[in-house]
Amino acid sequence: MKRTLAVWLVLANLACAHAAVARPLAADEVNAAEFGAKQKSSQAVNLKAQVLLDRAGFSPGAIDGRNGDNFQNALTAFQKRNALKESGKVDKETWAKLAQDSEPVLIEYTISAADLKGPFVDEIPVKYEERAKLKRLDYTSVAEMLAERFHMDQEFFEQLNRGKAMDKSGTAILVANVNVKPAAIGAKAGKPEKAVKIEADKQNNIVRVLAKDGSLLATYPASIGSEAKPAPSGTLKVVRIARNPTYTYDPEFKFRGVKAEEKLHFAAGPNNPAGSVWIALDQKSYGIHGSAEPSRVGKVDSHGCVRMTNWDALALAKIVRKGMPVQFID
Repeated sequence: MKRTLAVWLVLANLACAHAAVARPLAADEVNAAEFGAKQKSSQAVNLKAQVLLDRAGFSPGAIDGRNGDNFQNALTAFQKRNALKESGKVDKETWAKLAQDSEPVLIEYTISAADLKGPFVDEIPVKYEERAKLKRLDYTSVAEMLAERFHMDQEFFEQLNRGKAMDKSGTAILVANVNVKPAAIGAKAGKPEKAVKIEADKQNNIVRVLAKDGSLLATYPASIGSEAKPAPSGTLKVVRIARNPTYTYDPEFKFRGVKAEEKLHFAAGPNNPAGSVWIALDQKSYGIHGSAEPSRVGKVDSHGCVRMTNWDALALAKIVRKGMPVQFID
C-alpha cells in the first residue's frame, strides 16, 4: 500500500514523540534538576517540583512529571501560602522556596519478600455487581501497590522502572521520595498551626485545609460531584472517620451503568469504591474518601462525594476531627 509523504511525516512525528515520552528518567537527572538550567527534559523539573510540593503538604495528586491541572493547582496554592505570585507555574521564586527542601526526590527502593506477599487479587471487575462478590478489594499487582505507596501514577511508575522485575525480591527500583518525615503542616516558627476548617472547591477540584486566621495550610486535588450527582452546598460537619472501610451501594443512588435492584456490599481494601478511608459528613451518604483510581482524581466526576487519592485522604484524616466544618464552594 502506498503512503503519501504527509502520512509518512505524521507517522515519523508520532514515533519521535512516543520515543521522547518513553525515555526513562534517571535519578541523578531528576535530583540535580534546576529551574532555568539546561537539561535533557523539562519533565525532570516538573517531577522534582511535584515531589517537593507533595512533601510540603500541597499535593499534586498522582506524581507523573506532567504539567496538568492538579500540578498547577498545587503550585498556585503553594505560592499563595508563601506570598509569591500566584501563576500556577514554576518560576524562579517558587523554585527557590521549594528547593529549600534538599532531600533527594528520587531514591532507590528494594522490593522485599513482604511486598510480594500482598495480599493481591487477580483483577477488579468493572461491574459493581461482580465487584461486590469479592472477599477483599486488594491491589492487583506489586506495581499498583508500590505506585500508590509512593504517591505515583502507575503508568509513570512502570515507565520509570521499565525492564525491572517487579515480581522478584531484591529488585532495586526508583520511587518518589515522599515518605521523608515532612515538616508539620502549616508550621510557622517551628510551631504547627491548627487546622479548623476544610473547603471543598467544586469549580477548581481542590480541597483546602485552613487555619483559624483563614491562612492556607494544605491542599489536595479532588473530584467533587457531577451534574448528574452534585455535591452538597453550604457547610457540613465531620461526624466520623473510618479507615479501611466497607461500602454499601444503595439502588437509590442510581449510578450510571449499575443495574442492581438490591443493595450491594463491598469488602474493604484499597480498591473499595470508598478507597482506604471514609470521612463521614452530617448529610446522609456524603463524605470525603479515597479512590481506587488515583490518576483520575480531579479529572473525572464523582458520585456526589469528595473523592481523593487514598494517600491524600489518609493525610487529611490525620488533620480533621469530629465536628470540623467542611464548606462546599460552588
